[in-house]
Amino acid sequence: MSQAEHPDRLHPGHDVTVEDVRQLMGASTPHFALQLRERIRHLIRELPADHPARVEGEREIARLDALAYDGELRGERADLATLASVADPA
Repeated sequence: MSQAEHPDRLHPGHDVTVEDVRQLMGASTPHFALQLRERIRHLIRELPADHPARVEGEREIARLDALAYDGELRGERADLATLASVADPA
């Protein structure tokens, strides 16, 4: 995953939306969490604290931090193995 951004989001005057944040989160996995976190951080950095996209972005940044360092469980049973995180490349 690159740090490249969708061209529409780079245009001056683009109004950042909650949907912009959600589109970035669609690819979230432990291995890409830190890259996505930085893309979202860059996307929302100039928004006011109460802007809906910033609120959503900050919530997702916290989730991505946990995903990157703790990994994730997949499947229906809690006893399944945790997928490795970037901090634990086992």
